[in-house]
Amino acid sequence: MDTRTATAELGWTANPSSGWEEVSGYDENLNTIRTYQVCNVFEPNQNNWLLTTFINRRGAHRIYSEMRFTVRDCSSLPNVPGSCKETFNLYYYETDSVIATKKSAFWTEAPYLKVDTIAADESFSQVDFGGRLMKVNTEVRSFGPLTRNGFYLAFQDYGACMSLLSVRVFFKKCPSVVQNFAIFPETMTGAESTSLVIARGTCIPNAEEVDVPIKLYCNGDGEWMVPIGRCTCKAGYEPENNVACKACPAGMFKANQGAGICAQCPTNSRSTAEASPICTCRNGYYRAESDPPEAACTSVPSGPRNVISIVNETSIILEWHPPRETGSRDDVTYNIVCKKCRADRRSCSRCDDNVEFVPRQLGLTETRVFISNLWAHTPYTFEIQAVNGVSNKSPFPPQHVSVNITTNQAAPSTVPIMHQVSATMRSITLSWPQPEQPNGIILDYEIRYYEKVSRICTPEISSTVGSRPATDHNEYNSSMARSQTNTARIDGLRPGMVYVVQVRARTVAGYGKYSGKMCFQTLTDDDYKSELREQLPLIAGSAAAGVVFIVSLVAISIVCSRKRAYSKEAVYSDKLQHYSTGRGSPGMKIYIDPFTYEDPNEAVREFAKEIDVSFVKIEEVIGAGEFGEVYKGRLKLPSKREIYVAIKTLKAGYSEKQRRDFLSEASIMGQFDHPNIIRLEGVVTKSRPVMIITEFMENGALDSFLRQNDGQFTVIQLVGMLRGIAAGMKYLAEMNYVHRDLAARNILVNSNLVCKVSDFGLSRYLQDDTSDPTYTSSLGGKIPVRWTAPEAIAYRKFTSASDVWSYGIVMWEVMSFGERPYWDMSNQDVINAIEQDYRLPPPMDCPAALHQLMLDCWQKDRNTRPRFTEIVNTLDKMIRNPASLKTVATITAVPSQPLLDRSIPDFTAFTSVEDWLNAIKMSQYRDNFLTAGFTSLQLVAQMTSEGITSVIHPTRKWIQDNPDRKAHRHTALFLFHWQGTPPPCSTR
Repeated sequence: MDTRTATAELGWTANPSSGWEEVSGYDENLNTIRTYQVCNVFEPNQNNWLLTTFINRRGAHRIYSEMRFTVRDCSSLPNVPGSCKETFNLYYYETDSVIATKKSAFWTEAPYLKVDTIAADESFSQVDFGGRLMKVNTEVRSFGPLTRNGFYLAFQDYGACMSLLSVRVFFKKCPSVVQNFAIFPETMTGAESTSLVIARGTCIPNAEEVDVPIKLYCNGDGEWMVPIGRCTCKAGYEPENNVACKACPAGMFKANQGAGICAQCPTNSRSTAEASPICTCRNGYYRAESDPPEAACTSVPSGPRNVISIVNETSIILEWHPPRETGSRDDVTYNIVCKKCRADRRSCSRCDDNVEFVPRQLGLTETRVFISNLWAHTPYTFEIQAVNGVSNKSPFPPQHVSVNITTNQAAPSTVPIMHQVSATMRSITLSWPQPEQPNGIILDYEIRYYEKVSRICTPEISSTVGSRPATDHNEYNSSMARSQTNTARIDGLRPGMVYVVQVRARTVAGYGKYSGKMCFQTLTDDDYKSELREQLPLIAGSAAAGVVFIVSLVAISIVCSRKRAYSKEAVYSDKLQHYSTGRGSPGMKIYIDPFTYEDPNEAVREFAKEIDVSFVKIEEVIGAGEFGEVYKGRLKLPSKREIYVAIKTLKAGYSEKQRRDFLSEASIMGQFDHPNIIRLEGVVTKSRPVMIITEFMENGALDSFLRQNDGQFTVIQLVGMLRGIAAGMKYLAEMNYVHRDLAARNILVNSNLVCKVSDFGLSRYLQDDTSDPTYTSSLGGKIPVRWTAPEAIAYRKFTSASDVWSYGIVMWEVMSFGERPYWDMSNQDVINAIEQDYRLPPPMDCPAALHQLMLDCWQKDRNTRPRFTEIVNTLDKMIRNPASLKTVATITAVPSQPLLDRSIPDFTAFTSVEDWLNAIKMSQYRDNFLTAGFTSLQLVAQMTSEGITSVIHPTRKWIQDNPDRKAHRHTALFLFHWQGTPPPCSTR
């Protein structure tokens, strides 16, 4: 409502009729206006009301009223009574419909809400009126919140002389606006002057939101605040005057949403429509997956040029020039396709998997490749393909150049392995498989052998196949034998002697290389007599059952004749057990050191299964070893369920020696089959990286597993773990395998708490890292001092008995929940202590029977230590009789306890008790000793072990009520240092 320009009758309601009066007048600009005036100042008790017509709210929550009026100065009126006023009241009344008319109105304050009392800033007098000087007041008031459809305004006069020139009623709003490529609608202000009203924006056409939902705040003055969030033009559209998004014209593109502008299509691409986010490549041109939309489209390379081939028997070198056209790319590589063909080259097939390509077959960056392990006298076709980053986009095969070659005649490859079939006092019967690459028809085999001066092939193995022996002077007096088949009997040998044997195959191209040197031994006279004694019961039995024997002979003759007929054509297929010896028991597996093979790859092929890398899926890194990282993965072999596995990898850039050492662990593990020995699943050697795949043990290494679960297992559970470890070591001992590094860190634990012996590698002899205090150099090797028997440290004499010593340390680790043996003592201090017959004290709450078993394992004389068979039996008895584990061992000294020597320590190296405590790193107990009265070294020298315990723990009850492992360890260390030899120190 706005009466400023109204000239017609306003029609407001006045009460009483003698009050407000509507008249026409002039404003300050002499414009005709309609006004209401009242001037009953000479009459007392004035109460004059003026009510506007119904005003529609139109959605506003807060209303503003602007009033222009004049007021007569009461002091300028002569004889005016005291009831003269210069103010009036403003009211409003909310309603949903028109209720007040001229005939019916209510004139009390009850239904009205007072807005304010309006006072004039200035009033006029008779002088002003006479001079036609108008003093107009303008006042604005607001009220709210409003919730009904509309309202009335009411003006109350109670004794003023005034004129209401105009009334303007309005509300405030924020206008519709476009900001940050978003449209914000017209928004009413809030109910209060300080209110902020949120207006949600919508992106303009062809724009998208960025960051957070976009919004603007409308304040109480109808002004927009700072916007939050924004929109930007979509891909294919560019901004125009910051208020619109314009489509990119044909021939241009915009790849990303944002404020960027359209750009011309890159080379060899085009856009035929507006608003293109990318330009499509022209025919024959492509983009790689990694190429950005802004990159030019490129093409595939042409074929390589000027191929040169150099054939050397069964290998070939291929060299070529790069293609003339690279397709405008710099990522050209080469693939080699190998095809083996018939003599007439009418048909070709893919080459065998054993063909080797150096440096690789696919993804070559060099223009040269060496190919070996080809068949002799065989036609081959090699395709050299040139590919780049877009070759896989082309529907056509890569451009290539072909070269046809025929390999030359070549001698056969080496015989991979030999097996001892039988032995007598003067003969050895051997068998071997055909070379992997005969390269023609094998005419015969040549066997070279000689008697070894020493009867020992390796320090650990005195019979069976052995290691590569050093050059022997008898080697120059070798004897020769020939065989038309892959089996030979060597006669004329001496009883009980070790012979070194090699074999090689011959074709029309000549002899191949000799196989690796292998050791075999004839029977001694005692062995021969022992075999005869074993056969006597058979002879007696056969004599008693002559008829059955004759029938058996007939049957055996028939079977043997059939076998002979079959063997004339059969090639070597069944590998004989590589475990029998001249002295071993029939059927007993004996461990074979893989380093007895001249070519360690033969041992890998013999004992480990090759797995296709496509069956293996690597998931995550779980550790790192000396040779590379260790992963958790999955293995899915054909016709078998998928299982989790641990995957050891050989890091890139390895030497041949590192590869041999890495795979030696697989050659060792592959010989073992026991539930408490880590199981080898297989190896991957025909692709990179080289992998050793074993079963996956969910709980990892035993030492860290125990530390993470300190105190969580019962004694019976711990004994069960120890029993599993002992069973695995019993199996290894029976196979004549010496572990050398038995420790809790090398025991793995699965989800069922089954412990399995692991770590059969030789890294402890190879690593040069002196930063690891676990291993100490000794005689050219690395020895884990804290776990190693004294004879092994001093003389490198490793036996199953030294493994028993290590097992005793493992027992201590298990019962102490992963405590470090000998705590923070140096390796040299440990060696000195062991030499002086000191032994580890029982861990906290350790049963006395278990600690006694540990002490048995730590006997200085290795011949008096228990064997693993006895250890397993002892632990089984404990498990069957848990009551035997209830007696807890104590660290209190007794004369028979091997840890403690009753001799008095030499304190002459120290001047005070404090010096002594500092030397043994126990200075935190200084006050305990002084409080207890031990103020001199003479008094300390007279202390008993019980006295030391009482000084560390002032009350025995405290120890019983607070079973703390740290306190227990400190007590043991005090006893150790007090009764041991103090560290060397200069005497003052």
